[in-house]
This record gives sequence, structure tokens and C-alpha cells, in this order.
Amino acid sequence: MPESHASALPDHRICEQARLSRDARFDGLFFTAVSSTKVYCRPVCPAPAPKPANVRYYASAAAAEAAGFRPCLRCRPELAPGHAAWRPGEQLVSRTLELIDAGALADHSLEQLATRVGVSSRQLRRLFVEQLGAPPIDVHTTRRLLFAKQLLTETALPVTEVALASGFASLRRFNAAFAQANRMPPRELRRQPRAPLGGGLILRLAYRPPYDFDALLAFLRTRALPGVELVDEHAYARVFGDADAPGWLRLSRWPAGEHALRLELHGATPPRLMPLVTTLRRMFDLDAEPQAIAATLGASEVLKPLLHRRPGLRLPGGWDGFEIAVRAVLGQQLSVAAARTLATRIVQRWGTPLSAPPMAGLERLFPTPAQLADADLREIGVTTARAATIVAIARALLDGRADFRAGQSLDAFVARWVALPGIGEWTAHYMAMRALSHPDAFPAADLILRRAAAGGGAELGSKALTALAEAWRPWRAYAVMHLWRSASDGKP
Repeated sequence: MPESHASALPDHRICEQARLSRDARFDGLFFTAVSSTKVYCRPVCPAPAPKPANVRYYASAAAAEAAGFRPCLRCRPELAPGHAAWRPGEQLVSRTLELIDAGALADHSLEQLATRVGVSSRQLRRLFVEQLGAPPIDVHTTRRLLFAKQLLTETALPVTEVALASGFASLRRFNAAFAQANRMPPRELRRQPRAPLGGGLILRLAYRPPYDFDALLAFLRTRALPGVELVDEHAYARVFGDADAPGWLRLSRWPAGEHALRLELHGATPPRLMPLVTTLRRMFDLDAEPQAIAATLGASEVLKPLLHRRPGLRLPGGWDGFEIAVRAVLGQQLSVAAARTLATRIVQRWGTPLSAPPMAGLERLFPTPAQLADADLREIGVTTARAATIVAIARALLDGRADFRAGQSLDAFVARWVALPGIGEWTAHYMAMRALSHPDAFPAADLILRRAAAGGGAELGSKALTALAEAWRPWRAYAVMHLWRSASDGKP
């Protein structure tokens, strides 16, 4: 009988059914290993089904690799969406995974990581083994090696640059680690000739269906900042980096109906590649688990018809925390259009112009906290109170009183931000929802939210809405998106 590792594994019967039907909704939620071939696969692998007696199930790729299996070359486990660990009782593991994705174990020890999330290293290791089937360091290493495998397969980057991009300072150590995990050296996997200098990269970013990319683009399109980003009905594009060496990217649908987005990336140095992909996966909510979200929110009479109408609605994140914070303050009691107008003026007045714009419409970088710390925003029409709040935010970020680092608990994040002048619960939760992509952020004071949640009845008060939303944890931010979508207006 197939083995079960970790409490995060779906029920054995569900794994069997998903494997046999190649159900993409379970992609990344477990991995199938075959004892006769010593290969592990995604549930969607197109290879012929192995004998049931040879099948083993693992909760993570790291667990499968720790058990001696190597990644399949056909279904490519490196393409699987990330593990969606935001479930009741698993928030600590979720926060730690966010920190690992942000590179916490690249520069710090397991003991330091455990201290950041408030447990001992021994307890953290035990929780990871229980829920993911592998300790944190194995999860970190597997993540780096799978990213390297994707770069080797999909791009023409030299192996030395692939090693840097996947977090290995030593080519020798990279070659050894890759060969051990894949049973072949990196160069043997290389399938393309080296690209010309200056060429862009194309990467595949997978998601679990259903995924409403059109709705997410529509949300971002009405808020797009001219000069910084371009959003149309088919794609999101943005400039990043510094004025003298800017990069740019474009994210669109992968052709042929595949459950993935197509990332076109230009001007990114190897060390920036993994952080950029991590940011985009968060921003476009590619690792969400729609079934788990629907199982909780679908029990609500108010939300059930909304989920039925848009089952793939996701949480639209933001590129940068400071940018989202500025826009959140500008949007206090203003329409989306009015807030966008003010944000555009800020970009034009204080944003950094690029010396060589990559294309028309991508010509400036959003201003940094240092650029706005002493700016007088009143000269472009921002009210005195909001201008003071934005300056206070910039200064708080510069002196470390507040930040947008990954792995923060929602309560700690909100408490730190509401201590600043001009930041209330609504603004702090909105920032958590967009800048951290926290799935349980909930701006309960929002007027449109209170009206939409009433389901046609009398407008709810903030306390009544908060009480109603207790049953929606830990997915309250998704409830916000469904309720906003159901209303005639939105938020900045």
C-alpha cells in the first residue's frame, strides 16, 4: 500500500483518483514517486500510470528527494505550483515557507530562522517533517535545485549563471548537489544553444486551476501607473531595477490552454531571477489552492453564489510594499480613478526617469522611500494629512520602524503600522492584503465591503462584519475580493 508522509497529504483515495485522472487542481499538493524507476512526478504527469504497488505519495518535492527519488524529466516537478500551506493550524509553517522563499536560509541559519517565527529549531524541524515530509533545509535546497532545473531546461543561460541564479556561490557545489538530486550533471540537461547577449528569458509559471487571469488583469489595469507599468486585456508589463540598468518583464497566458503564465524577462541579473519569480508568483497569486478556499468560503450563504460565479478569482498583490502603502493612503475615501491620478503625479514628479526606456510606456521607476521622505506632496494636490502620512511611512521604512518583510504574522504587521500617524485598521489590512498577499487580511471598516456582505439587507457595521467573517478564516482576503467584485465599485 502506498506510503503517506505528513499531515499535509490529501487522503490516499484522493491522491489515487487525482493521479489516475491527472487532475490539475492537485498539482503541487502532493507528488507521486515510483519505486521501480526511482522517479517522482506531478499528479498531472502524462506518462503511463505505474503499477499501484510501486506508487508512493509525498507531501512535497523535498520529501520525495529525501527518500531517494529524482524529478521526472517529462512532467517536470519544478513547474508545479508552490505548496499552499495556509490552512487552519498551519500558519507557522506558512510563514516559514514565505521566509524560505524570500531566501532566509541562504544567509541565515535554521536557528535564526526559527527565532524569527518564534519557535525552537527543533520544533520547527518537527513541524516541517510532520506537514511537508522534510526539514526546512531540505525544502530550501530542493527549491533551489528545481529552479536551476527549470533554468537549464527553458533558458540558454550558462551553467555558471544558473548556479548563481539558484543561490549557489560555488559552481563545484552546485554541480555536486544537482548531480546527486537528478542523477546527471547540469550540462547533460542543457537542451538549447546559448542565447545571444542581451536576449530575454522565457519562463513558465504554473498555477492550479481554476484561475481567473482576466479578472486579475482587470483589477490591475484600472490601477496601472503610466510610465511604470502597462496592463492591457492580455498581459501585465513593468519596468524594474535602476535608472542606468533597467529591466522589464511581461506576463501573459501560456499558449495552448496550459495552466501556466508566460514570463518574458529582460535585463535581470542572475541573482535577481529567483526573487523576481517569487515576487510575481505572490503578486499573481499563483500558488493559491482554490479548493481549500472554496471549501471554507462556500459554506457562507453570502459568498457561495459569488464563488460559483467566479471560482478562479485570486488575490491581486502588488509589486512593492512602499508603492502599495502610498497608494493605500492616497485611496483613503477616494475613488480608484482619483487615487490613480494622484499616484501618477507622484511618479511624474519624483519617480526616476530611465536613461534608456525599454519601450514606450515604461519610462520611470516608482520613487523610493528616500525620494519621498522629505517631499512636499501638497504641491501635486495631496491633502496635508495624507502628505504627512506618506512622508511618515517613508521615514518609518528607512529607520526600520516598519517593513514589508515576508513571514510576518497579520496581527504583528497591523499593530506596527497602525502605530504610525494616519494609518488606521483599513489601511493596514489593505496593505497586508496587497503588499504581503496575506490571505486573511480583512479591512472590515470598508463601506463597500459592509454593504456587499449584507446580501441586500441593511448595511453591516464593522463589528458585525468582523463577527460574520470569523467563519471565513484563514481566507478572508479572498472573501474581500469576491465581495468587491460583486459590487459596482472597487478599492484603490
